[in-house]
Amino acid sequence: MRAPIGSFDDALPATERRELLPAPVAAAVTADMVHVDTDPDKADTADFVLAYGRELLEQSANCVVVAGKRGGEVTLAACVVLSTTRVDVNGTVRRHLGARKASFAPMDTAVSATGMEYGGITPVGLPDGWPLLVDAAVAEKPYVVIGSGARRGKLIVPGKLVASLPGAVLLDGLGV
Repeated sequence: MRAPIGSFDDALPATERRELLPAPVAAAVTADMVHVDTDPDKADTADFVLAYGRELLEQSANCVVVAGKRGGEVTLAACVVLSTTRVDVNGTVRRHLGARKASFAPMDTAVSATGMEYGGITPVGLPDGWPLLVDAAVAEKPYVVIGSGARRGKLIVPGKLVASLPGAVLLDGLGV
């Protein structure tokens, strides 16, 4: 199989690579998603594009976990933005969650709540009921490269599919 973007020698439907994925991601992948096996030491976007092609920077998206706080309540949410932007945590995210304060969730919280590895968190297979905030620019891409839930490997997913994952809400200006 040929990857729809990038030059990867070992692209396969993600459904054929479930053994390489954390349990929640393995349960949620579909045949529309492609898995490419990549070096876990090159999972971070800057290292990834240096190793696998600078053209992938424009086709990559990052998923981060944020914590919105209001009173004693904490709401965890995932945000997906193009890798050339950053999440507007204190503006768009805070307002959308109705929080007084929003920040990136601590690494331990993000890992334990998602069942995924830090540096590989993906919007695929998030816990039930989580808000998934997706920048509208992600949905406009024919395909994006996102984490696989593990530092080893990436998923290549149609942008529109990211926007249709459970809990997804499209937001203009999420990525700034």
